[in-house]
Amino acid sequence: MRSEARRRLERVISREIAIEYKACLYFACIMFFYMVYLLWKGIDTVGVWVIWEMVLSAYAVGYLQCYLLWNFDEAERIGKKEVCAGLLCTGLYAGVSWGFDWYGKNPAVTLLFTGYMLLCYQCVFWANKIKRTIDTRNLNKMLDAYKKGEKDGGKRGMQGGR
Repeated sequence: MRSEARRRLERVISREIAIEYKACLYFACIMFFYMVYLLWKGIDTVGVWVIWEMVLSAYAVGYLQCYLLWNFDEAERIGKKEVCAGLLCTGLYAGVSWGFDWYGKNPAVTLLFTGYMLLCYQCVFWANKIKRTIDTRNLNKMLDAYKKGEKDGGKRGMQGGR
């Protein structure tokens, strides 16, 4: 029973780390677009409440992605399910930006923001895929080195993969 509780705790912690990763990443994307927008308008300050709105919306969408939308931006491939989830989350960000009046309820800027967020989701998907490929290659190298170490009488062990 104790190991089952530990596995459950590890799953929760793993999801929370994924949510933290997503929230920070997408908040940075949103903030970058917003700062470019403000600079374009000749404004060089950002309101604290707007930052809070952006952070909280990034966390809310992160929870949605992890608990209801199967971490679609970390999928192996982009299929219909992932496209629909990406469109839903992008629509939520666009709706929040409109509702909180981030872009002066300007339809053109909101549409540009929507396209930008779709591009961000695509880039995050690619980055996650590249990271997994690199990690897999490194783990395979470590496994090969470990196996070779066993054949050499265990002299090298895991050190050969470092």
